[in-house]
Amino acid sequence: MDTDDRPQAAVTETDDMGIFLPDGCRLSARVWMPEGATDAPVPAILEYIPYRWRDGTAARDARMHRWFAAQGYACLRVDMRGNGQSDGLMDDEYTAQELQDACDVIAWIAAQPWCSGAVGMMGKSWGGFNGLQTAALRPPALRAVVTVCSTTDRFADDVHFKGGCLLGENFGWGAVMLSYSSRPPDPALRDDWRAVWLDRLRAEPFLAPRWAAHQARDGYWRHGSVCEDWSAIAVPVLSFGGWADGYMNTVAHLVRNLAVPVKGVVGPWVHQYAHDAVPGPAIGFLQVALRWWDRWLKGVPNGAEDDPAYRVWMQHSAPPDACAAHRPGHWVAEPRLPAPRVSRRMLHLAPGALAEAPAPLDAVIATPQHLGLAAGEYFPMGLDAEMPGDQREDDALSVCFDTAPLPGGLDLLGAAQLRLRLSSDRPLGFVVARLCDVAPDGASLRIAHGVLNLCHRDDRAAPAPMPPGEAVEVTLTLDEMAHRLAPGHRLRLALSNSYWPFLWPAPEAAALRLEGGSLDLPVHSGTSGDEWAPPPPVAAPDRAVIRHAPERAARRIERDLIAGTVTLVIEDDAGRVEDAAHGLVTASSVTERWTIRPDDPASAEAVIVWKQALERGDIRLSTRAEARLSGDSRSLRHTARLEAWEGDVRIFERDFDEAVPRRFV
Repeated sequence: MDTDDRPQAAVTETDDMGIFLPDGCRLSARVWMPEGATDAPVPAILEYIPYRWRDGTAARDARMHRWFAAQGYACLRVDMRGNGQSDGLMDDEYTAQELQDACDVIAWIAAQPWCSGAVGMMGKSWGGFNGLQTAALRPPALRAVVTVCSTTDRFADDVHFKGGCLLGENFGWGAVMLSYSSRPPDPALRDDWRAVWLDRLRAEPFLAPRWAAHQARDGYWRHGSVCEDWSAIAVPVLSFGGWADGYMNTVAHLVRNLAVPVKGVVGPWVHQYAHDAVPGPAIGFLQVALRWWDRWLKGVPNGAEDDPAYRVWMQHSAPPDACAAHRPGHWVAEPRLPAPRVSRRMLHLAPGALAEAPAPLDAVIATPQHLGLAAGEYFPMGLDAEMPGDQREDDALSVCFDTAPLPGGLDLLGAAQLRLRLSSDRPLGFVVARLCDVAPDGASLRIAHGVLNLCHRDDRAAPAPMPPGEAVEVTLTLDEMAHRLAPGHRLRLALSNSYWPFLWPAPEAAALRLEGGSLDLPVHSGTSGDEWAPPPPVAAPDRAVIRHAPERAARRIERDLIAGTVTLVIEDDAGRVEDAAHGLVTASSVTERWTIRPDDPASAEAVIVWKQALERGDIRLSTRAEARLSGDSRSLRHTARLEAWEGDVRIFERDFDEAVPRRFV
């Protein structure tokens, strides 16, 4: 039945429903369900994240979960232990405690009189991660998962490391969590809010140095990486991703490797749900997910298991735009992966060219440290110039290899693989590969990229320094892509050994001598038009808010001609907003400064300042978290300061200072 013709249930909403875990910890949930569910039980959908249902995700939650509830589901948005209105303390991401709590929450839900006993788990990012990780633990009542912008490998494809290289976002995310998880509960819901807040502040970890210290794919990263045992997931999985997001590889990995019913959808989107995401076109994520829930939670024989396995938006050539509101393209639907319409085409690196035949090559890659300013964010969230921009400036600083203009264009679907023979004059370093669509006017659009820490050339679990001056063979797999180059455009491979601030720089400036290489491309046979017509975006009405101060964002590059530094400055102020339903007022802002000298990797420094505020009547509470990362050839120094105020009185302050030895980064 089409959702437009489906009877819509009246919905009841409950704030702060308590879920008691076996150890006595109370988790807090906002719950939507059809009226009369206690008399006629319904399946349940769980979203379980640390981002505060009371304020942090309130608007988004209302748009999604109320809509699902009207279709006949009980929907629960649960704050994890140590966050929002929930009890307990938070120690890290995806801990054994977090995942056991998820299993206990699912068992509690299934036992409620309003639940039919069938539970689904959905979520984006953190919620998408722990949905897969919880599924691998096989709680009996969990029947299906919808995962969005998530990963299957915490070391290879998360915000911490990529290709064994330390991501700048490792530090950035550590600063985010230092700020997010140290916020107080809403005093209207907890009489003990002050004691809970102080306990959180005292226990709050600064996680960035902990993550940075694990520079190999050790047991810390294997925990929670579902790729360790694909067979552990025994329930159907629907996965969504976006080409503008850092987690674009997950969908293909799940489709290729899971033995259960699995379907994947990848659009042009940033790190958002597909009904709200940019660049457009957005789609009816809620209807597609509902089809999945109906099939696996209600047993409706709607044929969801027979849908194409891999539906992707093949992006077309377009002018580069870091704020693109829409990406031209068309939908391609593949029945399985590897895709039957994809063949491999080998091109060889020749001086300045991608050639059909091997050719002698002798090139040096020794790029300036500020290369990468057009990279964009690891997971862009919107239209504030967070996506990759025109690559021309970075290309000009790189070693580039171009095809001749392609008279018939070229369709690519999958992951390109780059093989290089090179040597390094330093034991630690990395190589970055960007695949770009170059228009006749010279505009350069990034299609995909990949990075490789050369210490990880043979084994991510047992990295080893490069032998200086000795040539080695390395293989670098670029990210998944779906792209159509227009006739007359060129394909460019750009190589560098710097990528600031996307990657933290190597301890010393290095020179790589390139002796040869080849690029293995996934060439799609092409399609004439859309092979899937997704439903249009829908959602429940927005949650009413009163805006007391406007949003503001800025992103700029500052060049100090005296100091010789280049700084990327990011400012994002969410303004001051009041929830019209219950009166809580919140405010949040961040300023980031990423500074480096083009000739000195040791000059790299990042400073991030987060401010949070909460007002409830005469109660005014606020926090300030300032984090700083710098380093030398031996270590990476992480410092931070966390402060909290009640009104104008500072009630808490704490300093962090930790130097992480540089073993392989």
